[in-house]
Amino acid sequence: MVNAASSALRPAVFLDRDGTLNADLGYVSRPEDVRWLPGVAAALARLRWADYLLIVVTNQSGIARGYYDVATMQALHDWMNAELRTQGAHIDAFYHCPHHPDISGACTCRKPAPGMLLRAADDWFIDLERSWMIGDKMSDIIAGRAAGCTPILLTTDIALPDEEPALLRAASLGEAADLILSNRASGQMKS
Repeated sequence: MVNAASSALRPAVFLDRDGTLNADLGYVSRPEDVRWLPGVAAALARLRWADYLLIVVTNQSGIARGYYDVATMQALHDWMNAELRTQGAHIDAFYHCPHHPDISGACTCRKPAPGMLLRAADDWFIDLERSWMIGDKMSDIIAGRAAGCTPILLTTDIALPDEEPALLRAASLGEAADLILSNRASGQMKS
């Protein structure tokens, strides 16, 4: 039996930023540095149409390193969302970790810790068990699992340890969206 509180929770797709939405060129902080990966807006629009919240969770150690500040990063995120909206997509929220352990010490938000996902779940009333985490690094996968989401690794290049044979992989965000939507339609993994 589903209680009323849990039925009010929504599923989300958590997304890494650099390497998932845009090319990871190292400390991307200005619109002119953004190189969208192919098919990103279309994949996000399809997930939105399926009623998933779209939440970016991104490590931004460039802030701790003094390469840019929070206002610069926020302006970039606003610009990214404006660009996505012109293509029928948008991100519901951006969460960032401004820390680096060698500079600012340990924190609970830097992936692979699940802090950003857990905070977003509280803020947006997200059902983590019905949610997904898509990223291009194992730190994204570990954070997603720690939060209770099903992870998808965006790569075919990373050699995985023997204990990772069942990890879902996708070559692109569009392929990851296909996995999520097909699993939802079949009812096999997530609803």
